[in-house]
Amino acid sequence: MRTNILVVEDDRRIAEVVVKNLEAAGYACRVVYEGSRVVQLVEETAPGLIILDLMLPGLDGFEITRRIRARTDVPIVLLTAREAEGDKVLGFELGADDYVTKPFSPRELVARVRALLRRTKTEDARPIERGDLVVDPARLEVRRHDVRIEVTTLEFELLHFLAGRPGVVFSREALLEHVWGRDRVVDTRSIDSLVSRLRKKIEDDPSKPRRIVTVWGAGYRFSGDS
Repeated sequence: MRTNILVVEDDRRIAEVVVKNLEAAGYACRVVYEGSRVVQLVEETAPGLIILDLMLPGLDGFEITRRIRARTDVPIVLLTAREAEGDKVLGFELGADDYVTKPFSPRELVARVRALLRRTKTEDARPIERGDLVVDPARLEVRRHDVRIEVTTLEFELLHFLAGRPGVVFSREALLEHVWGRDRVVDTRSIDSLVSRLRKKIEDDPSKPRRIVTVWGAGYRFSGDS
């Protein structure tokens, strides 16, 4: 599955160059030209990485970074013409993972994206323990009370994504995009079916789920208290 990258850049020429090079490197891209919709879009689509310009109409990149970090640990690369050391330090303190100054080499930007995603993937390979439930991406294995639970690839992908972000509410559209990608041919009912199958395998009482919880009118979240 191709990693989805959200590019937030108000200069359409620069955005076009960034997208062209990232797509040539095998990534899927979505572009936003102003800041006010970014946080909502991140929640709805759950991108694998964000390239974020600092100087944006609406919300600036610093405030967007702060709000995103309050919700998710998605990798963020700041892209800006501002070279002041204080701006870089503030960006890192707010939770950015990397910083690229304009004018920039598209090849260097792609290389930084690859390196950051490799690092994130390595971190994501560690087992996630939630109570008696263990989700182990290195073995593509789910265990409960040290007993292996048979799950499909799609079930594992969804469970790993949710369990790694406890308490965060994701819309069905966001979960669809993560599990199937943007070129999917399925609809939101597929997520409901996937959740239903997972609940039968990991919940004490699937009719009263305590791990994968429905948030009515919004989507699903994984309860970190289970």
